[in-house]
Amino acid sequence: MIKFALVAGETSGDLLAGLLLDGLQGRWPDMQSVGIGGPQMTQRDFQAWWPHDKLSVHGFGWEVLRRYREIVGIRTQLKARLLIDRPDVFIGVDAPDFNLDLEAALKAQGVKTVHFVCPSVWAWRAERLEKIKRSVDHVLCIFPFEPALLAQHGIAATYVGHPLANVIPMQVDRDQSRRRLGLAVDAPVVAILPGSRESEVKHLAAGFFQAATLIKKAAPATQFIVPAIPALKSRILEAARSSGLGPELKVLDGQSHAALAACDVTLIASGTATLEAALFKRPMVIAYRMSALSWQIMRRKKLQPWVGLPNILCREFVVPELLQDAATPQALAQEVLVWLHARSAQPAKIAQLEHRFSALHAELQRNTSLLATNAIAKLLPA
Repeated sequence: MIKFALVAGETSGDLLAGLLLDGLQGRWPDMQSVGIGGPQMTQRDFQAWWPHDKLSVHGFGWEVLRRYREIVGIRTQLKARLLIDRPDVFIGVDAPDFNLDLEAALKAQGVKTVHFVCPSVWAWRAERLEKIKRSVDHVLCIFPFEPALLAQHGIAATYVGHPLANVIPMQVDRDQSRRRLGLAVDAPVVAILPGSRESEVKHLAAGFFQAATLIKKAAPATQFIVPAIPALKSRILEAARSSGLGPELKVLDGQSHAALAACDVTLIASGTATLEAALFKRPMVIAYRMSALSWQIMRRKKLQPWVGLPNILCREFVVPELLQDAATPQALAQEVLVWLHARSAQPAKIAQLEHRFSALHAELQRNTSLLATNAIAKLLPA
């Protein structure tokens, strides 16, 4: 029996790992998979020795230090367990701060290692390239320009496309999506996505909901929808109540894709969710806030003018980004209202964005399961 060990450290990694497991199980039906993961992985018979949210951490400084001992302890225990009960291949899914060190230790002991999702060395922290080379046998890349960059540093890699590009339809029925969620079809909808980590919600939720109250004053018919993962739902509800939002806000248990399918525009935390919004062809306002120390460190390491994935992939500011002190409720509301106004007054502007996102969708659409399992198969014993 082929045995894979996987580690996914947060909600987006759990989603990607779940899709990868579909491909692995399709190719090796009797395989076993173990490690650290979330609900998407456990639904696919993955044995989670620790839940993925144990690794969910955000920023630098105190936000990391207060969790450092626990996370390092988990990695030490996991490494020891995997060296006793060795997998055929270890696959680290994103979470590079945790996975690269673990991969390096396993590779040094002869375990084949794969990293799924190239760390964003093209955006910041380029010094990671040497660490990647030491740590992994192969990188599965989700963006087309990454393998050539890694090859320049002697790192084997394969472009497998982005799994979400195959999951999210090229076109969705917005009206039908609204009906399923009990929303009025003929009134504008704003989806609010303040992040999937506790620290993101802490820094963003209050400002997002304050912006929503300002939007409501300017456009009273607007409906608001927020997908909340169960662990953060109470915090999100508290932030919403504090802002004064009432029945015009619909809070979902998860269902971020349903929210994006139904909305006209999304106010969204920078991260994988912004790419999901782009694949749904939705206008968006990207925002991010973190501690002052984390922000200063990130600014020094940043290599590109863009932070949001849609802008990075399109190589220009196709949607606005409001970061740190710029992400005030007033500024966020103003940018959302620009998109809502364009919905009726500048349909060509909306159509142009949808065209860009459709082209991006097509570029990211590949047979990810086949390409990924082909690359992994080459690492298995003959």
